[in-house]
Amino acid sequence: MNIRPTTGDSSWFVHDRFGLFIHWGLYALPARHEWVKSREKMSDEQYDLYFKYFEPDLYDPDQWAQIAYDAGMKYFVITTKHHEGFCLWDSRYTNYKSTQAPHCRRDLLTPMVKAFRDKGLRVGFYHSLIDWHHPDYWIDNRNHPQRDLVAALGKLDPMIGNVENEPKLSRRDSNPNQGRDQSRYARYLHDQVRELLTEFGRIDILWFDFSFPPAPGQDRRDFSIGKGREAWESEKLLAMIRQLQPQVLLDNRLDLPDLESSWDFATPEQAQPLEWVRVNGTRVVWEACQTFSGSWGYHRDEQSWRSTDELIRTLIDCVSKGGNLLLNVGPTGRGEFDARAIERLKGIGEWMKRHSRSIYGCTEAPPEFVCPRDCRLTYNPDRQRVYIHLFAYPYKYLHLEGSFVSRIEYAQFLHDASEIRIGLDSWHADQIGTADQRISLNLPQVKPDVAVPVIEVGLKSS
Repeated sequence: MNIRPTTGDSSWFVHDRFGLFIHWGLYALPARHEWVKSREKMSDEQYDLYFKYFEPDLYDPDQWAQIAYDAGMKYFVITTKHHEGFCLWDSRYTNYKSTQAPHCRRDLLTPMVKAFRDKGLRVGFYHSLIDWHHPDYWIDNRNHPQRDLVAALGKLDPMIGNVENEPKLSRRDSNPNQGRDQSRYARYLHDQVRELLTEFGRIDILWFDFSFPPAPGQDRRDFSIGKGREAWESEKLLAMIRQLQPQVLLDNRLDLPDLESSWDFATPEQAQPLEWVRVNGTRVVWEACQTFSGSWGYHRDEQSWRSTDELIRTLIDCVSKGGNLLLNVGPTGRGEFDARAIERLKGIGEWMKRHSRSIYGCTEAPPEFVCPRDCRLTYNPDRQRVYIHLFAYPYKYLHLEGSFVSRIEYAQFLHDASEIRIGLDSWHADQIGTADQRISLNLPQVKPDVAVPVIEVGLKSS
């Protein structure tokens, strides 16, 4: 199978398959979306109220790590800084950080990294390329909270919300970026990334977010209409990263599409790919990042939460297409996981306790194994096992085609290792009809009491 090679070490990544995303920052206090500063066009002075009252007194990173471990997650990615610019560690390059927030006064990142490492999880850092707080970061007309100051209305980011109703306010003729220096901001960005790569030990993932370059034909150095590799000085940033931690995995958001070493994995967001993700026709290492509901940060009033069973099916579907799932939690302003998230993670953990063999070390099954209707297949090439995930439970029999017919040696339910007999008795064969190219598994009439039953199929040597 031809898969685009990675510059960073992806061997563990394509084995572990399941990770925890954590979006945590000042936006947990308004509790109505992590983009609230942009959506509501808040000034720095308005938003500083959240800095003043940020008090995560219930923060317990050991508990967070335990919840992730119990859910079967193998790595985590934390927002070291989101678009608001607030930092969770004691960066020497800013005072806009947790150690300076008057009711926090502590480094939140260092104990988190230790807690997750102590539970055996690998460490990933999300870091926003965007910074709506930094005084040198150019105001743009795409997503900046002060976008109304830019003379021309740009193509607004969908994350802002109902962009169709964005008020078309009168634009000012004065230059709002007078005195701002994007290159100084780029140095700040590089300095903070260097801190993250030199002061926290081995980092397994760097997850940058995000580039939004101007449209083709527009001036790429006019940072008021978009920001891409020129705004971040991405090539210099990349060289530093590859020198400091050559094994680190990079996402694909630095806007360096023609530079092979600039990214290791693709990141479909809030969507489920229909097949193995490809770039220029070649399969790539990929990871779907998704939320429990809609918002990435803590959202008190959001009620569109997905069910545990659907989240389990999503994880399975990712692995069946050769991908990973990074599932997000937005902790509260006091430092706790939302009870709704804990409930779902516990449910996922109960399923993973008995079915993780169909996830870890697995990938898309070879095409000669035909996937039955309403099922997903995963495959462990080292163990020579195919796993059939029953998304809809069939009546009495599961009929298999393709290489299953010649290669199946043994079948059992994964949750309890109970044998599933192979073949039809003569009476049922007459009722159903037999075919040389099909083999049937005998299932209990009542669905096993698990969210998604899994059949583990042992294969004969080919």
